[in-house]
Amino acid sequence: MNEQMNNNPSVFPMGDRLPEDSFTGGGYLAQLTDKTGPLFNVTFEPGSHNGWHIHHNGGQVLIAAGGRGWYQEWGKEAQELHPGDVVDIPAEVKHWHGAAKDSWFSHLAILVGSDTEEAGAVSEEDYNKLP
Repeated sequence: MNEQMNNNPSVFPMGDRLPEDSFTGGGYLAQLTDKTGPLFNVTFEPGSHNGWHIHHNGGQVLIAAGGRGWYQEWGKEAQELHPGDVVDIPAEVKHWHGAAKDSWFSHLAILVGSDTEEAGAVSEEDYNKLP
């Protein structure tokens, strides 16, 4: 818990550590509410990121809450994320998101009635090309 308190990049709780197979690197998940649909705070350790995935039957909205991170859609350049940035991810868009190599990163994730399909790991070669 001390590690969480010292490294939490946002004002939202970090929650529980995710299983090692959920991320490349470590991550934490805190469900903030389920009243209007699931709302989570997701926190990534430096260099941590999820794999490629697709949301079906809805989409996802990311709101950067702390630190510095990345978001990338399949076939497009990665975009750097900073607190306050909002990413509206439509259904059926293959993407990944996570922390910069040198920064913790936290974002709020809103699922919009979607089922998630895992679509493979982000190659370390591609990730390591990011500044």
